Parts: sequence; C-alpha cells; structure tokens
Amino acid sequence: MKKILVLILFFLFSSSVYSKNDIYEKIDLFSEVLENVKKDYVDDVDQAEMMDSAINGVLQSLDPYSAYMSPELFKEMQTDTRGEFGGLGIEIGMEAGVVKVISPIDDTPAAKAGIKAGDYIVKIGKDQVQGKSLLEAVKLMRGPVGTSIKLTVRRKNVKKPLEFNIVRKIIEVKSVSSKILGKEKNLGYIRLKSFNENSDKQFLKSVKEFEKKSKITGYVLDLRNNPGGLLTQAINITDFFLEDGEIVSTKGRKVSETRKFFARKGDEIKGKPIVVLINNGSASASEIFAGALKDHKRAIILGENSYGKGSVQSIIPLRNGGGMRLTISKYYLPSGKSISEVGVTPDIFIEAQGDDFLINSEKDNQLNYAIKLFNS
Repeated sequence: MKKILVLILFFLFSSSVYSKNDIYEKIDLFSEVLENVKKDYVDDVDQAEMMDSAINGVLQSLDPYSAYMSPELFKEMQTDTRGEFGGLGIEIGMEAGVVKVISPIDDTPAAKAGIKAGDYIVKIGKDQVQGKSLLEAVKLMRGPVGTSIKLTVRRKNVKKPLEFNIVRKIIEVKSVSSKILGKEKNLGYIRLKSFNENSDKQFLKSVKEFEKKSKITGYVLDLRNNPGGLLTQAINITDFFLEDGEIVSTKGRKVSETRKFFARKGDEIKGKPIVVLINNGSASASEIFAGALKDHKRAIILGENSYGKGSVQSIIPLRNGGGMRLTISKYYLPSGKSISEVGVTPDIFIEAQGDDFLINSEKDNQLNYAIKLFNS
C-alpha cells in the first residue's frame, strides 16, 4: 500500500515546484485520509477499488483522455480497435467532469435509438454519472448481449432530460460502405465510419472498384459521426489522395514523440475532385484526414465544425494485466495549426436538417448539397 501511495504521489508532484518535504507531507496526508475513511466512513469500503480510483484520478487530472484501465477494461479496449466488441455503439469522452457523446456508431443500438453527437449522459440505469471516470461509465454501459440499459441524457436546446432504453449487442464495426451517386451515376460515395485495423484495406478496395468504372468523375467521402481511431490508419487513408507533402505532425515532450508524416507519390484517383463531409461527431483521425486534405486544397470540406480532439494517446500495459491510456503528444495539421478544442472548420458550412441524415439519404441536405457542387 505504502509503495503504491509513493508511486501515485510521485507521479503527481514530481514535475511540479514541490520540494521533497512537501511531497512527503502529501504522502502522509494521503495515508491519513485513507485511514480515516477505513475507520470512520459510514459504509465498508473496498480499499483496492479506492486505490484504482486514486490512480485514475491522477490520470484524469491531466486531461479528458488519459485514464487507468483495470485488467477487464484493458482486455475490452483491445477488442474495440479490432473492430468487434459488445455494448451500445457510442464513442464517449469527458468534458468538465461529464460524460459526453463524441459520436454514435452507424447501425448500432445507440444510433438507432436516437443518441446524438454532443449529448451529455447524466444517468446510466439508476447510477448518476457525475463524479465517475470515463472508464467507469463504459463499464456500466457494457453488459450481457440482449440485456437493456436506460440512458438519461441532456441535449443542447432541449429543456427536459431525454431517456433511451437500448438493448446491448455485439458491435461489429464494418468501417467502410460505398455506393454510386448522382443523376448520371458518376459519383463515388464512400462512408468511413471509423479508423480501425482494417479500414485502409476496405477503403482502398472501394476506391479501386470505383476506378474500374470509367464514368466516375468525383468522390464524396463521408466522415460524419466518425469518432476516429488509429493514427496509422488516418495517415494511410489520407495518403491515398495526395502526391506528396506533409499529412500530419506530432509534438510531444520526448524527442521520440515529435514526428512528421509525409505522403508518398501516387494519388489513387488521379486528381479527381473530392468533397469531404464532416460534423460535430467527426473526431481525432477524422480531423487529421479532413484537415490535411483541406490544407493541401485537395478537397472541399462541407458540413459542420468537427469535434476538436487533437491529442495522441499511447496505451501502456501495466504489470497487473491492466493498462493506462496516456496523452503523449498533440498533432498538428500541415498548416501548423492544432485542432485541439477547436476542430476543423468546413469550407462550406451546412447544418444538418433532421436526425436521420445517415439513414434516409433523401433528407440528407448535406449530402445533396455536395452532389450539387459536382453539377454546378
């Protein structure tokens, strides 16, 4: 126990202006608090859970994306990036201590129930979310396939809280879908739902199939409600459309985390025009993709401002079988701008009309506007 306390407080204060005596005083204070809780708190407490919360509190104090993962959550996280996991189908983050929906994933229970990007989850079942960590909220939402959970959310410009009963299921993230659009059937439409381990292969397959059709004159690339994913995938997919130049750079405290990534020669669609659709649910890797194509003037960006997640997290395994997610660098667009807390601003701002724009294309005013750009 004492060893863990020392590690926690050393991590928290080692880079600060505290003297060694100050640090030791804080360690003693922390021990005193734990002893008082153990002795006098109204209910019995699980000290192991308390220590997990303390470790997570250290990480959460840094930024919304750093967190501790128990062995159980660490195993689930590894499944997530491979494209199949159990749950509701939403990507969430923390904002000012509150759980916020970054994006519902297409064709999942959460999306079909009506959960929207920007919603704030205030209750999961009977549990208040306020004060819980991000990973604690994830754990509450996950459960046996086929069981239901009630989410209570607050939504911008809606006075009363909204309630959604959602049935859990295995979430299979098929990250790419495609079809031909336009009156002349001459536009290639590719919807990219996430950046997981197989996205670049699926995406390139769709592009090559379109390129075999001689009538294709342009592309609409849809990244709305795409919460991001793997940095390597964002770089690979962006590279498909650039002949050269910088895609993204990362800057961290360590020299090894300060890097630049460049496009290799070869535009897979040979300079054909591109419109990229984004919205408030487009985050992280989506913003790298859209921002790089915008900076290189390779695409017109249409829709709404993106989410604004401009940091890179490293997953560090721990000796207990768990892990920690730690922000190690921030990424910057070719222009040198950071999108952290700012997002990517579209070239053409078009606000979505209606809630089912990804289900009913006839009501998708953003997509219809993109199609008109090619015909103007």
